[in-house]
Amino acid sequence: MGSLQEMFDTARAENRAVLIGYLPAGFPDHEGCIDALRVMVESGVDVVEVGLPYSDPLMDGATIQQAVDIALSAGTATPDVLSTVAAIAATGAPTLVMSYWNPIEKYGVDAFARDLASAGGVGVITPDLTPEESGPWMRATDSAGIDRVYLVAPSSSDERIAVVAGATTGFVYAASTMGVTGTRTTVGSAAGELVARTRALTDRPIAVGLGVSTGDQAAEVSAYADGVIVGSAFVRALLDAPSRGAGLDAVAALAVSLAAGARRR
Repeated sequence: MGSLQEMFDTARAENRAVLIGYLPAGFPDHEGCIDALRVMVESGVDVVEVGLPYSDPLMDGATIQQAVDIALSAGTATPDVLSTVAAIAATGAPTLVMSYWNPIEKYGVDAFARDLASAGGVGVITPDLTPEESGPWMRATDSAGIDRVYLVAPSSSDERIAVVAGATTGFVYAASTMGVTGTRTTVGSAAGELVARTRALTDRPIAVGLGVSTGDQAAEVSAYADGVIVGSAFVRALLDAPSRGAGLDAVAALAVSLAAGARRR
């Protein structure tokens, strides 16, 4: 399994962006999620983001909330997330967890970081945790050797971006728009400006998420960002499929298109 930094270095050498794909653990079910994530990796996804289902997902739009509800109704819990990470990390793709802070705190900050590292995970995206409140998390992740990923938004001041980037050890997650996740007809127009402002303040890779759902949009983002994050479009491909096999085919086709876009820099 490679590290995040190695993946971004490889993509930079190939003059392309890193494609990061997301699904919540336990959706459409435990094995179905693992199967879909493996197909995503086989079809061009470079980095996998495994969502930890949570009952109050403030950043998630309707599509991901629907998937999370399915996962929670099936009883998906943190150990299931960690076993999903282990299965996908075994493919060699750097594998992250995306989690709100409450489940991590409930599991135990040190235990979560340690158990994620043991599963082969390389880092965690924490959308509702600020650097100022991250003391225990910073110590735990440093001890476990996993990366921290924090978010910036178009509303973030330069001072705020500098604080977030300074606490980040993986990549800076640049939210393309103010709002929740979901596919959109266009990527937020503020995304390019946000990446430019962030790049002036850090050497960390910058990946753009929220709204990317097509190869053309991936190509647009890859022109100025180091990474392209796609979640809702993969979830929607599974939700709309009439069968498990059709869902995997749809996920594969989407990943191929997005990967091609990320390479059309």
